[in-house]
Amino acid sequence: MITSKDKIVIQRSWTWWRWIFTILNVSALVLSVILSWHHLNGGAMIGCDGGSSCDEVLGSQWSMIAGVLPISGLAVGAYLTLLVAGFFIGPTVEAPVRHLAWSSMLILAGSIAGCAIWFTIVQKWIIGKFCVYCMCTHSIGLILTALVIWKAIKEINNYSKDSLVHNFVILQKVFPHIKHHILRPLNVLGKVLIGLVLAGVLVVFQISFTPSTIYSDGRSQETISVLDYNTVPIVGSPDAPYIVTLLFDYQCLHCQKIHLLLKEAVLRYKGKLAFALCPVPLNTHCNPYIPKDVDVFKNSCELAKIGLAVWLAKREAFSTFENWMYTFVNGDSWHPRSLEAARAKAVELVGQAKFDIAWTDSWIEKYLQTSIMIYSKTLKNGNGGIPKMIYGSRWVIAEPHSVDELIMILQNSLTVPKT
Repeated sequence: MITSKDKIVIQRSWTWWRWIFTILNVSALVLSVILSWHHLNGGAMIGCDGGSSCDEVLGSQWSMIAGVLPISGLAVGAYLTLLVAGFFIGPTVEAPVRHLAWSSMLILAGSIAGCAIWFTIVQKWIIGKFCVYCMCTHSIGLILTALVIWKAIKEINNYSKDSLVHNFVILQKVFPHIKHHILRPLNVLGKVLIGLVLAGVLVVFQISFTPSTIYSDGRSQETISVLDYNTVPIVGSPDAPYIVTLLFDYQCLHCQKIHLLLKEAVLRYKGKLAFALCPVPLNTHCNPYIPKDVDVFKNSCELAKIGLAVWLAKREAFSTFENWMYTFVNGDSWHPRSLEAARAKAVELVGQAKFDIAWTDSWIEKYLQTSIMIYSKTLKNGNGGIPKMIYGSRWVIAEPHSVDELIMILQNSLTVPKT
């Protein structure tokens, strides 16, 4: 039975700073869980539509470790551990347990601060975009770090006979001439430094094992269908000796990036290179190899058909349509075109009559299914991804940031001959 005396002790142990600490910790934990759920399910975060800054950050290779483990998953573990440790620092807890809790919190705080700084640098100078959810989590992490360090130094002063200051007492014996007000912060910051070192290990590991341009590559076990390049959408000449098949989706951010590099790559190869364009909607309505639908790709099937209708109705207008689909509407972020806007642009380019005739042509559905069949033959452990480039039996899922990187991938991963 809890007495009034026990209630007073509990109330004194749960001071204002512990409430703030807990609320901030829970907030960061919830954000991390939401981000992890987003990664596992592939759904779009609120306000993170395809092409937005946060979508670009969350969809980048820097959001994972070795292309497998989401960073947000590590954050869930860190904030959950920090939250649990926070329940064992009150004056009613046994001294050894309280000492362990404070030590854990200081090391975690250092790790969280180090990771927050690193991923802010990644967003600012590597990706060039910011995710509001990520930045909120990082900001909370830095505030928690400052709060834990401040209170830990105060705790050493308040509980000078406690095992919490075991290391502090040792430091006093080793450095007897250094004043107490210098030794106390050193004891605390030493544990924080351990956390920062752990964060540094994570940074090195991520840099070492995070691919800069290639997500996955492999060789098809089956013969990939050879297209009639004179009848399909193509960037470059259908008579080029090296023709790479490109699988794409009009609502895919990474497809937009690679699209901007295609013409320059063709020019670098002096006309000996071309890209056959195969739309592969990431939507179960027309692609049975997609495990489940996500909102980002809800219009992919119809957009693919509109693009093919433009090619069928007026080939010389297709390049203009493609460029329009992948250009920036406003600001510095690309957003996929809406279904209504894409249809209106198609009609503007080819005329209503020609568009209507092309729209009902059976070739559109046949070519779409051919593209999807090609996609199915490049699945790895049942999983696929785009943009995917195929040359012969080799394929690669890549995110080149420049024409030089694109050409490097073509030559090194796909074994496209050099010019």
